[in-house]
Amino acid sequence: MMATQAPNPPFAPADVPDSLVRSVERFLYEEAELLDTWRLHEWLELFAPHGQYLVPSTDRPDGDPTRDLFLIQDDRFLLEQRVNSLLTRAAHAEYPHSRTRHLVSNVRVTEAECDRLAVTANFAVFRVRAGSVDTYVGQYRHVLVTDGGAFRYEIRKAVLDLDALRPHGKVSVIL
Repeated sequence: MMATQAPNPPFAPADVPDSLVRSVERFLYEEAELLDTWRLHEWLELFAPHGQYLVPSTDRPDGDPTRDLFLIQDDRFLLEQRVNSLLTRAAHAEYPHSRTRHLVSNVRVTEAECDRLAVTANFAVFRVRAGSVDTYVGQYRHVLVTDGGAFRYEIRKAVLDLDALRPHGKVSVIL
């Protein structure tokens, strides 16, 4: 089942309670900690069963995953495979694990439907490995669903602001 596409900014203004925005911010900050501490199986639990993780190509940031090439286009099954691979020696680009720092800012929330939220936020991910630092910057464009009072990703989309993947040439960590 293909989830709906993540919204592209700008959003229509919405009257979203501050408490909801703070809850979404807390969710995103806790997710960043899971990624920075390589607790990827716990991170995987943040996805709905039909959730997707998307990273569009740098030349088509507003691309459609049904017809455009994406750097990463994982459904829940592929995402689980990615997590399992990253946690083994088989992922040479990430063994031993890089040190990462995920910074999240400018979180905006609009209600898409009663149980779905459209979320945008700016991000910077710093990856330190073998004496060099790679920096990935961009905007998150997520769709969250509520599940028993907790948020889950229906779509987790990281849109890079980079012209190209130079000098690093790849995305080997979760953005």
